[in-house]
Amino acid sequence: MVRISAIFIAVCMVLIAASIGVALYLRFGFSTADSALVSLGVLTALATYNAIAGRKNDRAEVNDQVSSLARGSNDIARQLAEFGRRLSVMEGKVETVLDKAVSAAQPLATEIEELSRLVKQLAESVAQHDLALSRADDGEREVPRVAGDVLAAAMDAGSKTAETAAAPTFPIMRKVAAFNGLDRDAIVAIVRAAVDGQKIELYLQPIVTLPQRKVRYYEAMSRLNAGNGEIVAAADFLPFAEAGSLLPRLDGLSVLRCVQVVRRLLLKNRDVGLFCNLAAATLTDAGFPQLLEFIEANRAIAPSLVFEFTQNAVRSMGPIEHESLAALAERGFRFAMDNLTDLRVEPRELTERGFRFIKAPATLLLNRVGATANIHPADFSDLLGRFGIDLIAERIESESTVVDLLDYDVRFGQGFLFSPPRPVRAEALQSATGDAGKSEPGKTAGAASTPDDVGTTARGIPAQLARAGTGRG
Repeated sequence: MVRISAIFIAVCMVLIAASIGVALYLRFGFSTADSALVSLGVLTALATYNAIAGRKNDRAEVNDQVSSLARGSNDIARQLAEFGRRLSVMEGKVETVLDKAVSAAQPLATEIEELSRLVKQLAESVAQHDLALSRADDGEREVPRVAGDVLAAAMDAGSKTAETAAAPTFPIMRKVAAFNGLDRDAIVAIVRAAVDGQKIELYLQPIVTLPQRKVRYYEAMSRLNAGNGEIVAAADFLPFAEAGSLLPRLDGLSVLRCVQVVRRLLLKNRDVGLFCNLAAATLTDAGFPQLLEFIEANRAIAPSLVFEFTQNAVRSMGPIEHESLAALAERGFRFAMDNLTDLRVEPRELTERGFRFIKAPATLLLNRVGATANIHPADFSDLLGRFGIDLIAERIESESTVVDLLDYDVRFGQGFLFSPPRPVRAEALQSATGDAGKSEPGKTAGAASTPDDVGTTARGIPAQLARAGTGRG
């Protein structure tokens, strides 16, 4: 549109200049040259006037736009100033409200802290009372039979000490109805028959994270089925199994069953592992190379299977045992030390040997029973953590114990508070039992296949595993 107007004006100026030239030539008798010069001068004057007028209009328009921008900037500046003022007022109000809230909550926080202190004192008093009652009862407690399940006393501190004895010794045993009136040889014969008949049943007890209580591992424990409805705990028959030189064979069966359990667990949750107990005598047994061959064939499950040894067994290990441990560590398996009687450990040395877990009784960590140590129990977990070792507190039976352990930075817990040892059911491991003769360590490098049928009960015990199996704990 602007271009058309400019063309129209230019045409008009040319017509006006030409008209003036023609009029001078025809009317006033000017010559052609003079008329042309006058026409050209008029055209130049008109063009100059038009240019000056157009520039003046443009300057006026620009000035108007600049004025509008200045007015807009002033408005924005006023709005920003107002926003800053309102923000300052709001910040002042928020600080006032926070101060009032803190002042109102301070008495409540003081009351809660006082209540927590009183609860902790009460828990300590109850724990001391329970300890006094347990000592008055010869240091033992009977675990009740719940829902028909006969639970072994897994809290017995001597559950595995017989594994590391230099010669067969027989401490005073708890009364077991199945062994009443029998001499040592007869009991050894019963244990041997149970091993031959695969009547050493597998029980599992969960190891949970603290404070979330999420199942992270299981410990495999063995129970002897006496055939008369009585289930014998490992602490009651392992000394006789050692007397009959049955520990290596028992451990071979234990490893076989634990491999089957781990394979089934991994079908549902690859973050769950299993602790499998071994005796120091197994590491020096003539059949260990065959056991190692079987383990080599199943090294794919090494991250989920942990071999567990007692503190006395670890301390009594010699060069042969260390060489056997090194062979297992080379295949990716990790180790745990349990049944601690004191906290005198060398984390650096244990880490170099492949130990990644230490299981200590909760009473030992909380200093409720006398035990020598090179470090305060509250700092024990931090010391182990610097060397890549996780601390597991076992034999936890009360909520107050969990509260105290959290102050010690303990990450894992195990005990009857979370779940007692539960038997695995027979149907899920029927294939493993049927192939035991073919899959037994030393006879084949393969392992039985495992169907995808493993679940987890509300109490943390796999629901689809079989009752048949072996283990120790």
